[in-house]
Amino acid sequence: MFFQHIYDKSLAQSSYFIGCQKAGVAAVIDPKRDVDTYLEIAKVNNMEITHIFETHIHADFLAGSRELSKLTGAQMYLSDEGGPGWEYEFAHHGLKDGDKIKLANLVFEVLHTPGHTPESISFLLTDIPASKEAVMLFTGDFVFVGDIGRPDLLEKAAGMVGTMDAGAKQMYKSIQRFSSLPDYIQVWPGHGAGSACGKSLGSVPSTTVGYEKLRNWAFSYDKDESGFVQYLLADQPEPPKYFAMMKKLNKVDRPLLTEVPVLKKLAASELKDAMDKGMKVLDARDKVEFEAGFIPGSLNIQGNNSFATWAGWFLNYEEKFIILADESKLDDLTRKLMRIGLDNIYGYIPSTTVWTEAGGQLEKAIIISLEEAKKLMQGDIQIVDLRGLTEFNSGHIGNADNVFVGTLPQNLDKISKDKKVVIHCQGGDRAAIGYSILVKNGFKNISNFSGGINDWVNKGEPLVS
Repeated sequence: MFFQHIYDKSLAQSSYFIGCQKAGVAAVIDPKRDVDTYLEIAKVNNMEITHIFETHIHADFLAGSRELSKLTGAQMYLSDEGGPGWEYEFAHHGLKDGDKIKLANLVFEVLHTPGHTPESISFLLTDIPASKEAVMLFTGDFVFVGDIGRPDLLEKAAGMVGTMDAGAKQMYKSIQRFSSLPDYIQVWPGHGAGSACGKSLGSVPSTTVGYEKLRNWAFSYDKDESGFVQYLLADQPEPPKYFAMMKKLNKVDRPLLTEVPVLKKLAASELKDAMDKGMKVLDARDKVEFEAGFIPGSLNIQGNNSFATWAGWFLNYEEKFIILADESKLDDLTRKLMRIGLDNIYGYIPSTTVWTEAGGQLEKAIIISLEEAKKLMQGDIQIVDLRGLTEFNSGHIGNADNVFVGTLPQNLDKISKDKKVVIHCQGGDRAAIGYSILVKNGFKNISNFSGGINDWVNKGEPLVS
């Protein structure tokens, strides 16, 4: 058996390439959308991709199953569980609990494991030449390392009222089924640490059934369903806004993107015309570069591993936008955006020089130190903590107001225009985003305490919880 784990750090998302070397055929589980990765693996190992599996209708990324199928001719094997409303709306081989799919010397058995979503399935793999017993379980968003999939996304992100409690109870039953599997089976989940699909995912790529039964919190509630449900639903992180769009796009037929787009470099006149028409500029530079001089109205989302997630909070799927980034980083940034379906990139500019060449002026951010922040806090000001609610509740600066940065554009009325305002987050990245949003919306009274809670605590300052 050939096996390769493919991990996308930007979305903490795992996909898998599994093949029978003797027959030269392979399957891919939960492929990301820039599918050239899998084509290259197949080419190097002289294999043909013939099967594509998905564990469920994903919310956090746009699956590349259809792109991969179009390029290779591989058949898609997708869940037909979940009941009405949970059907994939394009041609595929439907899978039900207990189905077995043979791939040369490999057998994938389908386990219906609802809870995260009603149609969720896991794949139990047997490598026939090696053993008659199953050896691997691909769980998608069912069981993670140290955690399990959250059942509240459908309600919180997609507006499906009443699904949260029902999903938690389904998850409880699925966990009982997982417990009956042999301890030695390897568990390969769909996500790792940093994913919003759970609240405490481990950072190692895989685990075993036995280890999870010993260490995963979910298995300490084996006789307490109500306690399990309560703990599972408590303190989950805010689901990114784009999750609702992913649920839709992964279910319906849609246009395919089989190659990573090559972006157009914009001239100064093209940039000015686009911005005059209201087109957004996404500044992907480091926050320190942005603070030193930025195009008025631009949005600073640094091109790190969180780039796509934050872009999904603030960009409209129907509108074109411009990227400001060094040419060497364009391929990486474009891939990150296409993985969540943000394809409407009008073009890019490599630096702010293009703006100044068009006659524009740059602005500088107002960044303050801890000492300056403390001095301002002695007066009549507003302190705005841009972290998530769970983070805020665990400890915050006294008298601070909590406005999560992801929902800031919808809560501008909560930011004072009369007083001086000091914004902060944990370490400065989210505050940089928040600063650019507030300035874009006409706020002139904003100071960014970029050191945030990390600096505050390290200097011995107190928190309120």
